[in-house]
Amino acid sequence: MEPLIVDNSAGGQWLKVTVFCPSSLLEPASDLMSVLSGSGVELSPEENGGAFLSGFFRLEDSDDPRTQQNLADQTLAACSHEMTKLFALYNCPLGQPETTLLADQDWATSWQQYFKPFEMIPGLVIKPSWEMYQPTPGQYVLEMDPGMAFGTGQHASTRMASALIRQSLQDCAVGQVLDVGTGTAVLAMTAARLGADRILATDNDPDATTVARANIARNTLDDRIEVVDTPVAAIVGAYQLVCANIVHDVLVEMAPELTRLTDNGGRLILAGLLAGDQEQHVIAVYRDLGFALVNKLYEQEWVALLLEKKLV
Repeated sequence: MEPLIVDNSAGGQWLKVTVFCPSSLLEPASDLMSVLSGSGVELSPEENGGAFLSGFFRLEDSDDPRTQQNLADQTLAACSHEMTKLFALYNCPLGQPETTLLADQDWATSWQQYFKPFEMIPGLVIKPSWEMYQPTPGQYVLEMDPGMAFGTGQHASTRMASALIRQSLQDCAVGQVLDVGTGTAVLAMTAARLGADRILATDNDPDATTVARANIARNTLDDRIEVVDTPVAAIVGAYQLVCANIVHDVLVEMAPELTRLTDNGGRLILAGLLAGDQEQHVIAVYRDLGFALVNKLYEQEWVALLLEKKLV
């Protein structure tokens, strides 16, 4: 699907389209909104069973206010049409979108109001570059900016995956870690901060790999984390710990490759799953491929799984 607005180099205003999104739709709706806009998305912290999701659409420059309004109306209609179709797949109605016109200098920073320093898991604080934070004794701090990639550590799936990374690093010696679908590299950096020696982080989105490298350099972790855009099928070797915080369908599709990449006796962390049917299906798929369930964490309607590959 092509972005609705493709000329992101022209001048003019930006149309911010905001919808309330139930928690169960946050991942697919964020992906769709990013594709439609061709730009970044903004996600407020989750509360009351969901979060506010915003996309930013550049409007072609025009001196005629009526032309500008027509462009905004057409963009909103096209965005609402696609989002309505997605919500219908989950039997959810789309509420009335809210719109805001932003000047060029305002759109890229409007989402920053939602990103403040916070403790993602006990002892590990995430802070944006524009905020000051004084850690307490024993606290680690990761400084990061999401840019156009998804993932600041605020989502339940990221928090639970981080907790399972900590458990794995405490339970057994882990030399090499693979982070699949790294996004902003928050899980890769978490593994490094918690003691992993070498991490390979991969993502097929060039915006994500750019943001990931910048975040890793900002935290002086580039000596331990390598970022690549290599397809999972082309990665070689076996890793003592593999992390994949994606979505159910992709985790099922990738099961053979993630199995191949997990060392015998190694651990696999899967997140981005809804508790219930998705959870049970993924457990069954990976059990058939030789994994045993070690632990699972729940937060709201989400679940994260820690699996161990049987020795052969």
